Amino acid sequence: MSRAFIKENDLEHAGIDIPERPISSEINYVTPFGLEQINKTLNVLDKEREKYQGCDDAISKQKKMRIEKDIRYFAARLKSAILVKPNSISNNIVLFGACVELEDENGKAEYYELVGEDEANINQNKISYVSPIAKAIIGNQIGEEILLSKPSGLSTLLIRKITYK
Repeated sequence: MSRAFIKENDLEHAGIDIPERPISSEINYVTPFGLEQINKTLNVLDKEREKYQGCDDAISKQKKMRIEKDIRYFAARLKSAILVKPNSISNNIVLFGACVELEDENGKAEYYELVGEDEANINQNKISYVSPIAKAIIGNQIGEEILLSKPSGLSTLLIRKITYK
């Protein structure tokens, strides 16, 4: 039978058929800040959802469904979160939660904090522990050189400093 003769749900045309946010298959390590961030996001989303309770127009339903999708995502991330307290780790090895100063072959310094996937924000120099740079430096110590494959070719990075907040 042709689709032309099938009555579709009018809400599908309003964009309400919203796919779920994909959840990473990686272990959900979080810093204390990352855990706090997830909880705050859930509180904000819950307040946003309340604004649309009882609204029956298609646009309000669409907004409410998007909010509920995000709530399901962050609730799942909260449930799977494994808190790692970085300040309980020694400063001589790069592990999750480390703040690392790297130096490239040109002497240019780069700073990164290794955090959970949801907390990563390159504008704040926070990178996911599953990113290529993090994977290359985890388990190494001050003074060690790391070879990192970049689109421009291989790059050598020297670990200059490791700290934990």
